[in-house]
Amino acid sequence: MWSQIDANMHMRHSAYADLGAQARLEVMQDKGFTSEMMRKYMIGPILFREELLYKKEIRPNETVGVTCKLSRCRQDGSRWSIRHEIFKENGELAAIINADGAWIDQIRRKLAPLPEDFATRLLTLDKTEDYVEEVVTG
Repeated sequence: MWSQIDANMHMRHSAYADLGAQARLEVMQDKGFTSEMMRKYMIGPILFREELLYKKEIRPNETVGVTCKLSRCRQDGSRWSIRHEIFKENGELAAIINADGAWIDQIRRKLAPLPEDFATRLLTLDKTEDYVEEVVTG
């Protein structure tokens, strides 16, 4: 898409983050984290940090693939980290995105736990090789 291209004729820096956000949305929806579910429980995802590491440029009209894997998660699903890898059509790694997030209560505007069923669903996401599951203590 032309709006994703910068003056150097490659994908603009923030378009990489857009690809990661779209991948997260699609994977989460596949696990049942729909807008209806979030309205029902009045929760939504928030990001604390999003780090982008650029490896190779992506040129106009290149097809890319985006992975979406848990790299860290609390057992109760309340805090999580997701790693995206963006691959060029020739298989080269173009970028890595690391996103750390949690869930917010949309009424209280405070961090919120996930309903147990959804915590279980979150933990079924594909995981990175260096995945860490954090134990929640009292």
